[in-house]
Amino acid sequence: MMSPYSYTVNCSILLTHLPLLERPHAVRDAGFNAVEFWWPFDSAVPGDREVDEFVRAVSDAGVTLSHLNFVAGNLAAGDRGLLSDPRRASEFRDNVDVVVGIGEQLGASGFNALYGNRIDGVAPAIQDELATENLVLAAEAAARIGACVLLEPVSGFPAYPLKLARDAARVIDRVGAPNIGLLADLYHLAANGEDIPSAIARFNAHIRHVQIADAPGRGAPGTGELPLTDYLSQICETGYDGYVSLEYVSSSADPFAWLPRDGFAG
Repeated sequence: MMSPYSYTVNCSILLTHLPLLERPHAVRDAGFNAVEFWWPFDSAVPGDREVDEFVRAVSDAGVTLSHLNFVAGNLAAGDRGLLSDPRRASEFRDNVDVVVGIGEQLGASGFNALYGNRIDGVAPAIQDELATENLVLAAEAAARIGACVLLEPVSGFPAYPLKLARDAARVIDRVGAPNIGLLADLYHLAANGEDIPSAIARFNAHIRHVQIADAPGRGAPGTGELPLTDYLSQICETGYDGYVSLEYVSSSADPFAWLPRDGFAG
């Protein structure tokens, strides 16, 4: 039976045995029509050649870039976004037009803005005020191409203030832009102890994108204990008709072997 949603493949966490720019083509070969990426460059404002190479790799593969992250700092070193960091406000703002420009060329519908860790010596209220200003700017830019800005609760980093759906919903309500929503990463929410069915029921109007991985382990669906099919069915029953992102860790020769190959929505 055809799924009621379409999958998009996160090429920053899957197919990592391939060079980054070869992954969109591999996704297409696997039968999917869309990809998403964390910020794929080393700087907030990469050179035109780097941008052109990335755009061409996605375009030539014949897939849509469904979603793209704004610059989020050095993820490997523990950074989780620049929205609320006064030391890097200009870096984030310079990045906005680059991200939206790439998204406009490749059909992106959403951009993930990681909130940023709490910083010692900076009052949370100051960080929150800056994050609000940056989200307003990002939402205005995204609106120009009919896209939305996403806020994601994240696990594994105690200094990251958005852990549950309600944390992101408070920020979304504070910003008040019509095109800002919740990125419901079911793995992160589960890892943070979220009652996921209750969160879906309460915050479904905020959900603008969904990502999945099983827990524990952040592996492919079926490798852990989460009833992901039930969660996705509940989300779809609320009227969600967007992408479901495959954002899990896999070292398998076929990271998509868990999917029924007959009639799945790529």
